[in-house]
Amino acid sequence: MPYEPPTHTVERSLRATTGAKIVVGIDEVGRGAWAGPVSVCAAITGLRRPPDGLTDSKLLTPKRRTELCKVLADWVTSYALGHSSPEEIDALGMTAALRLAAVRALEALPVRPDAVILDGKHDYLGAPWRVRTVIKGDQSCIAVAAASVIAKVRRDAMMAELGLGYADFDFAANAGYPSPTHRTALEQYGPTPYHRVSWSYMDALPRWQHLKKVRVTPEAAALEAGGQLGFDF
Repeated sequence: MPYEPPTHTVERSLRATTGAKIVVGIDEVGRGAWAGPVSVCAAITGLRRPPDGLTDSKLLTPKRRTELCKVLADWVTSYALGHSSPEEIDALGMTAALRLAAVRALEALPVRPDAVILDGKHDYLGAPWRVRTVIKGDQSCIAVAAASVIAKVRRDAMMAELGLGYADFDFAANAGYPSPTHRTALEQYGPTPYHRVSWSYMDALPRWQHLKKVRVTPEAAALEAGGQLGFDF
């Protein structure tokens, strides 16, 4: 299906209205997975013309994503990845875990950005970062699109490596997201050390209920009650 290529429009707007010189695009992957980390990529691209075919990683085939990621690694000005572990997701909730991963990515960059373009409508990053949220930013903003491709390819590779000891879960194919194979393995073997065991999918596993964790922090409970954790089952 044809799609409009991403542009530097939002970045140019931020530069003009805020005086920002270094603008970074941020995207996450793994929010709705049942296993593995949530991963965030922060990418700085400047205002150069992007590689052909750059768009939201979800619109690309796995082969094309991998090819494009190799090109982007050399094309971007700089990028960095940050992760929050399943244990951190269980303890903090998804919103706080996303912020932790994003801050880790931002702080790993060789320069501190003046402004951030964040994919989506919710600012899970907050102060002291100057943030512009953009719905479908991974399709419309070049820096965010670059971040989406790098984040997806790198996390998929990470999940394939983690799955080497858990072949029945087929993490190389599903990247920790629910699939028929993943569900069947969970029912038979229970969660691995890489599963988020505070999540509601555990309620459908009566044999493994004793392994479920309950998040008890007031902040996490309030976020979950308000539907702000963004679980994507």
